[in-house]
Amino acid sequence: MKKNNDIIQQIGFSILFFCIIITLFFLGLIIFFISIRGMSVISWEFLTQVPKSSMTQGGVAPAIVGTFYLTLGAILFALPLGLACAIYLCEYTPKGFVVNLIRVSINNLAGVPSVVFGLFGLAVFVNFFGFGVSILSGSLTLGIVILPLIISSTQEALMAVPQSIREASLSLGATKWETIKNIVLPTALPGILTGVILSIGRAAGETAPILFTAAAFYMRGYPKSIFSEVMALPYHIYALMTEGAHPDKQRAIAYGCSLILLWLVLLISGFAIFIRQRQRGVHG
Repeated sequence: MKKNNDIIQQIGFSILFFCIIITLFFLGLIIFFISIRGMSVISWEFLTQVPKSSMTQGGVAPAIVGTFYLTLGAILFALPLGLACAIYLCEYTPKGFVVNLIRVSINNLAGVPSVVFGLFGLAVFVNFFGFGVSILSGSLTLGIVILPLIISSTQEALMAVPQSIREASLSLGATKWETIKNIVLPTALPGILTGVILSIGRAAGETAPILFTAAAFYMRGYPKSIFSEVMALPYHIYALMTEGAHPDKQRAIAYGCSLILLWLVLLISGFAIFIRQRQRGVHG
């Protein structure tokens, strides 16, 4: 009987290992494909200059800056709101039907197509609040797109903290908020940062939400304020592949933009991973 269980366990481990290999293979294949197609156009001028000659020459610096602004704005909006919502749901509300309904609703919201969020941002932020097509409208819309992911990941991280730690803190005379601030949040921070990392990748790569709220087809300069339109790498890739009279030149630039977008996401995510690992070392 024990031998049969060992065999089943080995088969299960083998299947899991095979799935990991397949996942890594396709990830490596995507990175290799984009790198081969995009590396030929990457240069210092491509990274620092503005587009020229109907976006067939020059660089994509405004799109890089715009992507960074939109992603940063989305995180600054969604992270505090998502963190506060998750803390309230996990630490202050009594367990019951209402809380479970809210959690299910949040999970369902994460599955809404991004184009729907784009139309919502157009109706609310662009038209109703009068922010216009701008960095602010795009950042708020992207913030709503990633908000369910941040809330869900933060809730999972908070619920993973043992209840005994909370009880020990309260028994020593700490208040509820002191326990959350000084004990629960630092312990759950690595898990929270995992959600932030995933959110960064989604916010940086979204096209549909910024299509209606922030993106400009072409700009010769950089945005001057949060109420300015902005170029962004995802929309720039879309424009290069669907518009224009020079598809051969534009296709190469589109692959170059894809490679830069990949680097940008990896750079920001790497910074978040570095912070997460440091926190794990401190609280491990």
